[in-house]
Amino acid sequence: MVRPEDTSKGKGEIAADLLAILCCPETKQEVFLMDQTVVERLNQRISKGELKTKGGQPITEQIDGGLLRTDKTVAYPIRDQIPIMLIEEGIPIEKSDL
Repeated sequence: MVRPEDTSKGKGEIAADLLAILCCPETKQEVFLMDQTVVERLNQRISKGELKTKGGQPITEQIDGGLLRTDKTVAYPIRDQIPIMLIEEGIPIEKSDL
């Protein structure tokens, strides 16, 4: 069942109740939604072929949003409102990305 509050979310957003229970699968740190400017910087780097996952794979698909770990060193991509919470899919974040 689709709730009215779910229909207004952008592709890079997730429901607040889901966000409240998610954590980094590697360190168990809390995660929070990345600012859209950070998402845009990461997508620019993806377009240039500069980003790889923690697993070492090149990232070729743009992200709609992301969940940033509390220590701000790893982000987990969101695509079509689905957070990809796999350690090897995490995106290492550089200070210049923030």
